[in-house]
Amino acid sequence: MNSSERRVTGTLSVIYILRMLGLFLLLPVLALYVEGLPGSTPLKVGLAVGMYGFTQALFGLPFGTLSDHFGRKQIITLGLGLFAAGSLLAAVAQSANGIIAGRALQGAGAVAAPIMALLADLLRPEQRTKGMAVIGISIGGSYLIALPLGPVLAAWLQVPGLFVLIAVLAAMMIAVLWLAVPTPVTTRPVGQSGQQFRAALTDPHLLRLDFSIMALHILMTATFVALPPLLRDGLNLAPSQHPWLYLPTVLLSIVAMVPLIVYAEKRHQLKSVFIAMIGLLAGGLLLLVEASHTLWAVAAGLVAFLTAFNVLEATLPSIMSRLAPIAGRGTAMGLYSTSQFLGAFIGGVGAGWLRGHYGAQGVFLGGLGVCVVWLAVAIGLRPPTPLQTRLIEVGNVTAARARSLTDELAALTGVAEAVVIPEEGVAYLRVDGTRFEPASLERFKIA
Repeated sequence: MNSSERRVTGTLSVIYILRMLGLFLLLPVLALYVEGLPGSTPLKVGLAVGMYGFTQALFGLPFGTLSDHFGRKQIITLGLGLFAAGSLLAAVAQSANGIIAGRALQGAGAVAAPIMALLADLLRPEQRTKGMAVIGISIGGSYLIALPLGPVLAAWLQVPGLFVLIAVLAAMMIAVLWLAVPTPVTTRPVGQSGQQFRAALTDPHLLRLDFSIMALHILMTATFVALPPLLRDGLNLAPSQHPWLYLPTVLLSIVAMVPLIVYAEKRHQLKSVFIAMIGLLAGGLLLLVEASHTLWAVAAGLVAFLTAFNVLEATLPSIMSRLAPIAGRGTAMGLYSTSQFLGAFIGGVGAGWLRGHYGAQGVFLGGLGVCVVWLAVAIGLRPPTPLQTRLIEVGNVTAARARSLTDELAALTGVAEAVVIPEEGVAYLRVDGTRFEPASLERFKIA
């Protein structure tokens, strides 16, 4: 990555980390807190914890589409504002219903798709997987930090104070977004929302990727519904000892992930690595089925599962950003994000039912069935076409000139995508090397 790409990736990762910390900090403490509020029932406790994911899925696509029309940063700001407002509503809530309403408003700020689309706008194609990997790792890191930190902060601030802290973090993220992230100028659609939605909903390759991220999160959620009870009951591992299994397996999976991603990018083997990782997921689940009462076998299965998960979590958004139509990228990312949250919901509900009827092994066998269906769906995916990136200096340009320049560059033969960044005086082009004529850029370069 160049310096601009490193800065963008780092800044958007910080926004993701702070936002995910604001959610994960609540996981260890929210259920117990809601149980003590007026009007609480077991169902309402579950709704308070899960309502966030439901509204994330509901608003993921609209926010992605809106970012195509009104700009990524504007819609991210709106989403973070809703997230902060929901946090404050939950902070002053005096009943279980109030907490549920606050959590619903938090989730309505569904900024995942606009953030991924903004990252894709600002990174060269061959750097997008690295950017997505950094964000993916940041999510895992924030989870590891938040689980032990949440109870400590809740004891100090109380849960309402924790919600206020989350609202403050959201306001900080808005400031960071506008002060540290450039504003790209890309082709924006005009009056074509229905066409973009139909394209995202009917393109078989985009649908394969939507199914893939849904299947991936079905498997992740289901596995971690079944695994902790298995460790406690099958391996006699006390809950306080579980982090000593999770931490090294997560670290090993991250180490194993890096060369796989490098190979996929450098050798243009994204599809083959994608297919192989589905097989590795199945292998990890098979180990959990066959040797679920042996600690080392469970650890090996978990390393295989998490390695595949990390690689897919990083590469799937990159493949999506390459196959999605340029003007409708936010819409495509929105549908992708919706599929992701629906997968988490289905995985949790489905795993709960399977575990109640067939035990942990039933959950893992169900996961193997998902892998078989997923493999059949993924085989037909079109591999992303390898494209080259060209950078040209365009000098100081106004926003209006940047838009017209974007259209002129995008019209050149062999140019698949053009992005102008006025703050830096440069334009990035994504080109097909077999058709593109470098001489066509001469008239755009500054003297």
